[in-house]
Order: sequence, then C-alpha cells, then structure tokens
Amino acid sequence: MLRLSLALMVICGLLYPVVVTGIAQVVMPKEADGSLIYNEDKEVIGSELIGQTFTKTEYFSGRVSSIEYDAAGSGSPNYAPSNGDMMKRMKESIAVWEKANPAVPVNELPIDLITNSGSGLDPHITPEAADVQVPRIAEETGINEEKLKKMIKENTQARELGLFGEPRVNVLTLNIALEKLLK
Repeated sequence: MLRLSLALMVICGLLYPVVVTGIAQVVMPKEADGSLIYNEDKEVIGSELIGQTFTKTEYFSGRVSSIEYDAAGSGSPNYAPSNGDMMKRMKESIAVWEKANPAVPVNELPIDLITNSGSGLDPHITPEAADVQVPRIAEETGINEEKLKKMIKENTQARELGLFGEPRVNVLTLNIALEKLLK
C-alpha cells in the first residue's frame, strides 16, 4: 500500500503537472503564462484575463469588482437583487456614473457597468457598455466619437465559434488602443 501511495504521489503530484505544463508551454505559451499584456518597454501592464480599475475619466471603465480585481481571492458576494447591500452598492455606482457621464441618461446605462461578475475579475464589458462611454471620452480626449466607435468595433470579440458567449470588449485592450489614438 505504501508503494502504491508513493507511486501515485510521484505520478499525480510531479509527473502529470510537469507534462501538462510542458505541453501547454509548447502548444499555447501565451495562455500558459497568463495571457499577459506588455507595453513597448516589455513591462507587464496586465492580463487579458483579469480586469483592472480605471479611475481617470478619459479611459473606458469596466465592471464593478467587489474584490477590487484581486486575483488572489476571486469571487463575489452572492447578493440577491433585493439585498440591501447590493441595492446600496448599485445606487452608489449609478451616482458615480451620473457624475462622470452627465450626457447619458441612467435608463441607457447597461447593467454590466453597475454589477460585478461572478468572479469579480471579469475584464470584459458589452459593446453597449463601451458605446455609452463614448460621449464622455470624446469630451475628455478630443477624439471624434465616430473614431471611438470604430475603435470599439475593432476591439469587440465575437461569440466563440459563432455560438458561445456574448460579444464582448476587453477594457484593458480597448484603453491601450485609446492611448495609441492619443499619441
């Protein structure tokens, strides 16, 4: 029994992880390393898989994160829509939205901008959530609204295999494209 336990520990605890990691590094190295995004100086500025908080009004903002995008502890409170804490947080998010985006009525605010994802780490918003931010960003940056809408369209990812998921925009890559327009 001891031999079997040791053999299984070596196989399952050492060999299998090494083989799978090696295959991943060969087949899809970018994904195996965390889908990291680098700047021109080859410094890591983020990951395609984990959202970030953008506080400057000239940038697109992403979803609310109840864990401040801390990947060490993903998750979110499982509040029911009727929960008082959830209602309070949503009202605060709406107030922040109204202050930053006075040109866009609250009834046009996509729900993903005031709710968080199940993991609290989602880096994506809907194309509609990006579009409603265009007036603010155009005013802040001086970039034509049509250019911004074109940039959103170019950075929109379609459904996987045309079937799975929803069209989405990665906020970090969108803001990187925005910075390129500003240069």
